[in-house]
Amino acid sequence: MTARLYVISAPSGAGKTSLVRALLERAPELAVSTSHTTRKPRPNEQDGREYHFVSGEQFDRMAAAGDFLEHARVFDNQYGTSRGQLEEKLAAGRNVILEIDWQGARQVRRQMPGCRSIFILPPSRQALRQRLDARRTDSAAVIERRLADAVADMSHYAEFDYVVVNDDFEQAVADLVNILAGQGEPFTAARPELASLLANLLEFPTP
Repeated sequence: MTARLYVISAPSGAGKTSLVRALLERAPELAVSTSHTTRKPRPNEQDGREYHFVSGEQFDRMAAAGDFLEHARVFDNQYGTSRGQLEEKLAAGRNVILEIDWQGARQVRRQMPGCRSIFILPPSRQALRQRLDARRTDSAAVIERRLADAVADMSHYAEFDYVVVNDDFEQAVADLVNILAGQGEPFTAARPELASLLANLLEFPTP
């Protein structure tokens, strides 16, 4: 079976990183493509694990050399996916998980149309705020900005193949496992039961 790339995106605070970590515990055969970023590491992060932390100058050199499959600026920092790292893992026959924002996901889908894309939604705006507050890593002003930007991010959910709602954590992990097992039909982005949730998250009236 040909190895496949799975692209996972979410608004800040939706729990994407925790879900991917739990998914990897259940499916250790999966590989992770570790992105490069110019942002500073948080206290619990390690270089090469969560991200490859690089300077702005180094990032610009890599971008100019064509080293990135995709790259984008998010929250005043740059993020990019190493083309060589990703291709090496796929060539070894391993399915790969790539955590990136919707802008990067769009670029990857354009260059690798065989990939499968998954968008993570929070169960409500209130839950999203609570999760951002619980991090205790951002100021109140930054949290407000992240909440505002989250609405713009979530408006792109329909570009993805699948949508998983992170309400019950264990259920959300199980949904991801099913998608990777080829049983993703119940989780398509176009399913009607998402309408009321999206009306709340995006503030448009339910059809």
